Amino acid sequence: MFENFDLVNTLVYTGAGLLLGIVIAEFYMFRNTYNKQFVVTLVLLPAIVGAVISIVNGSVGTGIAVMGAFSLVRFRSIPGTAREIGFIFFAMAVGLATGMGYILYAAVFAVLVGVASLALFNSKFGEPKLARKQLRITIPESLDYTGLFDDLFEEFTRSHKLKRVRTTNMGSLFQLSYDIVLKDENKEKDMIDQLRCRNGNLDIVCGYISDASDVL
Repeated sequence: MFENFDLVNTLVYTGAGLLLGIVIAEFYMFRNTYNKQFVVTLVLLPAIVGAVISIVNGSVGTGIAVMGAFSLVRFRSIPGTAREIGFIFFAMAVGLATGMGYILYAAVFAVLVGVASLALFNSKFGEPKLARKQLRITIPESLDYTGLFDDLFEEFTRSHKLKRVRTTNMGSLFQLSYDIVLKDENKEKDMIDQLRCRNGNLDIVCGYISDASDVL
């Protein structure tokens, strides 16, 4: 069963996988928020996958090992971001290459893809051209919110849509949630100042909408 097993090669491939895992982890951590558990997983994953491939050496065995290696990753109950999932497959691809003995190829692949990921994630490539924001306005229950701010929205926004209305403070206040696209982000303060004059200087919150497409 282990007639094709080569301990030296297995150790070399595993060591190469660990080193390249560190390189991948460094690319992931650069100017990015992260937790230690995920980073350690990125370091170990190429070595684990590479070890499986090198141990089961042979045409049929390699095919089975490839399937087994990809099944080693159990996606968490909490969905990962697109970047996390991408780096998991990145680490696994490097592990497959090292396990099959293509260490130089794996090193070049790791560096090229790592540099490309840094360039893309830290550039404006793929960013939406229009900055969508969420605006929350608190008004007293005595005000009729229907069309109350339409003239201000026409002046400061490209588009606006009332998404939700909820009562708060024992029903004495309404909280209105809008999705808006500003015409000019430099005039956000002017818009908020005018909204404050109309809502009795109650709470106003304006911020970017979290992008759900970032989660896979």
